[in-house]
Amino acid sequence: MIRYIISRLMQMLPVLFIVSVAVFSMTLLLPGDPTFSMLDEHATSEERQALRERLGLDMPVPVQYAKWAQNVLSGDFGRSLRNGEPVIEMLMQRVPATTQLAIMAIILATLIGVPLGIISALNRNSIGDVAATSAGMFAMAMPSFWLAMLLIMFFSIHLRWLPPSGYIPFVKDPIASMRLMLMPTITLGTVMAGLILRQTRTSMLAVLSADYVRTARAKGLGEHRVILRHALRNAMIPIVTVVGMQMGTMLGGAAIAESVFSLPGLGQMVVDGIFNRDFPAVQGAILVIVTFILFLNLLVDIVYAWIDRRVSR
Repeated sequence: MIRYIISRLMQMLPVLFIVSVAVFSMTLLLPGDPTFSMLDEHATSEERQALRERLGLDMPVPVQYAKWAQNVLSGDFGRSLRNGEPVIEMLMQRVPATTQLAIMAIILATLIGVPLGIISALNRNSIGDVAATSAGMFAMAMPSFWLAMLLIMFFSIHLRWLPPSGYIPFVKDPIASMRLMLMPTITLGTVMAGLILRQTRTSMLAVLSADYVRTARAKGLGEHRVILRHALRNAMIPIVTVVGMQMGTMLGGAAIAESVFSLPGLGQMVVDGIFNRDFPAVQGAILVIVTFILFLNLLVDIVYAWIDRRVSR
């Protein structure tokens, strides 16, 4: 297992290099001149050119990338072009919100999708199966921003149960933090819950008809033991794969949830950076998000290898 983990870590290095090149190149393709957001609109062309030289924007792109990559490896993501704040400090302030939202969304989606998928598979073609499958399709089709608006209208405006926006760190006030994160978690976890439900149902249906499940039942094992120990363990392999594949989509949707609910997360940082032409902030936030996704996929691979030991051989 250790050798397998080291191998997966080594495979991440070229991916990180390619991603860093893509992130740096894409931010340079953003329309607009960052000097217009940093200087007064009445600034002269000489003043703007002097600022470009000071920021290194006049150097060749490969030179700019090499200098940026060297600084990133040393932990220096540069300074925000908007307010001059170190990007690393901005990232440290925003990572907790995105991390909490992602963890809560994954937990919610798993707690909803897996049990409903198992129940749906065990009661195939029943009213409960049709209802669960329809709910999963509806969850997958629901746009995240529309669901967020509905949640705010119902729970915040109509019932006045939850605050419509804001963020409090979990370590500061766990209860208040959970109340503020509940609607963003539902917004982000709903689509994933629908995907997990449908994948769990499909995987369980395929496993329940397998010979080893019929043999376990023929030996007189209890139904709960057959389902949880024999069927679900093997059905979890494609489910874990689907969860890993949806990590990137989920964090992409985090930008929508963070914007609607005013969460100071990485997604909101990317959106603000694009609007303000704040290239260092955008580069740092996207690089952290991609690295986060890669490590989540590594965790999924480890779980996959733990479920099926043949993978790590």
